[in-house]
Amino acid sequence: MTTPAHASPLLVLLPGMDGTARLFHRFDAALRAQTPIDTQAIAYPVAPLDYAALEAFVRERLQQGRPFVLLAESFSGPLGAALRADPPPGMRALVLCCSFVRNPRPMLAPLRHLLEFVPFGALPGFALRQALLAPYATPPLQAELAAALAQVPPGVLRQRLRAVLEILEKDASPSFARGSLPVLYLRARHDRLVPPANALQILRLAPGTQLVDIAAPHMLLQAAPEAAAGAVAAFLTGLSAAHESD
Repeated sequence: MTTPAHASPLLVLLPGMDGTARLFHRFDAALRAQTPIDTQAIAYPVAPLDYAALEAFVRERLQQGRPFVLLAESFSGPLGAALRADPPPGMRALVLCCSFVRNPRPMLAPLRHLLEFVPFGALPGFALRQALLAPYATPPLQAELAAALAQVPPGVLRQRLRAVLEILEKDASPSFARGSLPVLYLRARHDRLVPPANALQILRLAPGTQLVDIAAPHMLLQAAPEAAAGAVAAFLTGLSAAHESD
């Protein structure tokens, strides 16, 4: 993923809960086939960090002096929201993919104290496929998911899930609402993790948000890369047109 000297926007990709940034290659290829854009995927440290520490990590790795659009997938939504609320130099917009700005399953918040007893390293592949890929699971997608998760210790996955469950609406929503940058929300019609109604909260907090529904599971970028790339490319084209008219 190269970065030439010209000043066209960069698309910065923040990964889902695996944090490896290994699962973007299908979307990246589909996007490059539709629009001339450079991408930068940021992988997270293999350590049990909370959202505040991850935000600092991401901010340190953003390129200086070049405009960029941030795409936050799933787990990374709160990081995208924090960056939109206090945007670094050059940030032009935010794309949220099957994501959230507060705990998308608030009924599960009281269970966060029981996460120590969840055997993350022994979760059956069938359960993960059902939650993340069904009904679009294919052997290649299943293998890529398994390979990515194999790089992450159970303790790190446990901490990341705890971080999601601990995000309260009263803490996250006001800061996101204060942001003014344009937002695109990619919603998967068959998402079994993030309820479809979650997008309505995003629309309420950021009224100008563009919402695109795509026939896909939670792992939208991996299962429907061409459709996701088309939506993002159209969004980027609109941003460029608006920027040129200013």
